[in-house]
Amino acid sequence: MQNVTTKLELTGNRVPVLADDALAIIVDIFKQMGCPDEESQVIAEHLIDANLCGVESHGVMRVMQYVEKMQSGTMQVDLKPEVMTTETGATVVDGLMTNGIPVMSLAYETSMNLAAENGLAAVSIINTGHTGRHGAFADEAASKGFLTICTGGGNHKVHCQVTPHGGARGMLPTNPWCIGIPGGDQGPVVMDFATGQVAGGWIYAARSAGAMLPEGCIIDRNGNPTQDPDNYFDGGAILPMGGHKGYALSLMAELIGEAMLGPSSPECNWFLLAINTQKFRQPDALQAAAEEVLSDLRNCPPAPGFDRVEIPGEREREHRRLSNGIIDIPEKTWCQVLELSEKLAKDRKK
Repeated sequence: MQNVTTKLELTGNRVPVLADDALAIIVDIFKQMGCPDEESQVIAEHLIDANLCGVESHGVMRVMQYVEKMQSGTMQVDLKPEVMTTETGATVVDGLMTNGIPVMSLAYETSMNLAAENGLAAVSIINTGHTGRHGAFADEAASKGFLTICTGGGNHKVHCQVTPHGGARGMLPTNPWCIGIPGGDQGPVVMDFATGQVAGGWIYAARSAGAMLPEGCIIDRNGNPTQDPDNYFDGGAILPMGGHKGYALSLMAELIGEAMLGPSSPECNWFLLAINTQKFRQPDALQAAAEEVLSDLRNCPPAPGFDRVEIPGEREREHRRLSNGIIDIPEKTWCQVLELSEKLAKDRKK
């Protein structure tokens, strides 16, 4: 079984599952929920790839969350996102309250098409559900020669998850930032992180798996440090990443998403910039210059407690390569997926 890099302190076991077997089960779940075949495939492939890359906070554990939202009607299943141009000339991708993974895929495709012609494109994404692992979109865009910068925010009165620096109560969403750029010989460089000390998905993953979180990530409703995800759901909050710096990044994302792009629903608004790097430098020259920088960093002597210096984005690709098409998933989480699949199958026969 592969050594999974995780933030979860598991008390139970993991089970190896063939990615193709998981894909068939999860695609069928979304089809039973009424999603079109293509969307079901896109969503399921994205979630499984997140697990293959070691990012289980945005992987298979999201199936139950998505189905719950589909059943409640807060995530639509029979609509497709639309690309619009406003009266002021802004390009907007309207998700129409559908699952955000196909929506974000369309947004990146749209921004790259515009940037290929104009050099630069700015796209907003509104009315969308959870948008998955942004690093996957940025990695693909960078491999095609595009620098992308994406952030999201808004709806802070509903998604009051993260404390401001110096605060003792959740006031902001996790407001992620994702940047991808063509890299050196080992592929793109991609940073993708929430501005909380831990992404909200890791807390859901911990609860799903019956696990604890690392120290220093969350507080309970009284402001006391805790590792128990149940304390977060009982009025607790996430601490900001990097203190005042993470708080500042989160605030900027909130102002972009809420003040600039307008009211957000059901989650947050997103702002995506795409830049055609070939307008500035030929691909071979960019790759050579990037590799010189990255090689110097890789050769830096590791500090005590570290094996090596890593480059953002390379760990995920290496994890996928070493997985050999197998996801090692918390047993409790996989049982929930199987139980959901069986329940939906029984309901269909009634």
